[in-house]
Amino acid sequence: MEDAFSRWKKRSLDKSDLSRKGSVDEDIAHIVSFLNDSDSYFTTSSCSGRITLMDGVPESTNIQKHNCVWLFVSHQKCESDDLISALVRSSGDAVLKFEPFVLHIQCRSLQDAQLMHSVAVNSGFRNSGLTVGKAGRIITAVRSTHGLEVPLSHQGRLLVAPEYIHFLVQIANQKMEENLRRIQRFYQNLQAALCAEQLQKLHIPDTQSSQELQNQDTPQSLESEEKRSKKSVYKRRRKRGQQQQTDCCHGDTDSSPLELEDCLDLFT
Repeated sequence: MEDAFSRWKKRSLDKSDLSRKGSVDEDIAHIVSFLNDSDSYFTTSSCSGRITLMDGVPESTNIQKHNCVWLFVSHQKCESDDLISALVRSSGDAVLKFEPFVLHIQCRSLQDAQLMHSVAVNSGFRNSGLTVGKAGRIITAVRSTHGLEVPLSHQGRLLVAPEYIHFLVQIANQKMEENLRRIQRFYQNLQAALCAEQLQKLHIPDTQSSQELQNQDTPQSLESEEKRSKKSVYKRRRKRGQQQQTDCCHGDTDSSPLELEDCLDLFT
């Protein structure tokens, strides 16, 4: 399985980027690089999140995806004027979308996939999941649910007022800001999780040795502990001698500060 994973990883990283953009989005390039440099993961597809305006015109000569024309696309926050200008070119059913960060990661083992899934969910990507293919390929999909999809035109005719488009752009930009915060949180949690896992693999703790290390103290602390032990033994012996004289803690006419200290010693 490990040999097969290494072959899959090499083949995936060597092939050309077939996405529309042809490169990794800037806001997640560091995450993709970090995962591809690890021994247990590599990325198969990714998108940092985007705001798009697509028109359903199959016969158009523009760039298409599933019979849709891309009127506008941005991986950053956008301006409402840009969308209004793009809507002028609509001749079909234009739809405004915000699509959050998505990342597909092939994992070496199921344990690695579970770790990645846990990091994703804890970072706010609660729509994440795992799939296991027939050939043994284990894929973790990092996904979120805070998307947006609103129709704006039908057969080229605008259905909403410009004020509503301004409102939608504000919502889309807010979602983009939240999306970037989750990406940063995911990267921080990912670094911490993989670092902890690596340390665990490199330093397998021995239970007895760990206990001995935890109990090791400086010579000064050992000497102090020895003094406390002797004092505690002295108090217990003295207390047993006093208990032989009386069976009651109260009513002793010869009370002293030392006896009060003996009583307080029960609570220390």
